[in-house]
Amino acid sequence: MGHHEAHEPARALRHRTLLRAGLTVTAVGAALAGAGSPAQAAPVAPASTVGQNLMSPDLPAAAQGVTGATGYAIAPAKTLRLDPLANTGVDPLNNGVGTQVGDFKPVSTAMATSPLTSGGALNDLPVAGRAAGLLPG
Repeated sequence: MGHHEAHEPARALRHRTLLRAGLTVTAVGAALAGAGSPAQAAPVAPASTVGQNLMSPDLPAAAQGVTGATGYAIAPAKTLRLDPLANTGVDPLNNGVGTQVGDFKPVSTAMATSPLTSGGALNDLPVAGRAAGLLPG
């Protein structure tokens, strides 16, 4: 056995011993910290009016909260890019087809797909953008 192989088992044993000692100290510290602070329940606030049910919902306030939050929740969805690969060389949606018959003006699908393939959002689409304008936010 070579001289360089003799030190490896001793180093591994020392490493394991230090690891175990560190874990033991950590566990003891956690146990002492947990035992030092007993759990207590928070005091209950007294009822302001006698006979009022504390669990009765305030429906107008809840409805106002929902309608107020709806605009903030929908607004980012209306401006989010629909095609994350837009304006890249690997965009699978950038596949316009065009043709020209005789002397007529050329016809292409690029006009219909360009809002989406140029990195547009829901607001930028021709028909869906108008419909999205009706949503709050």
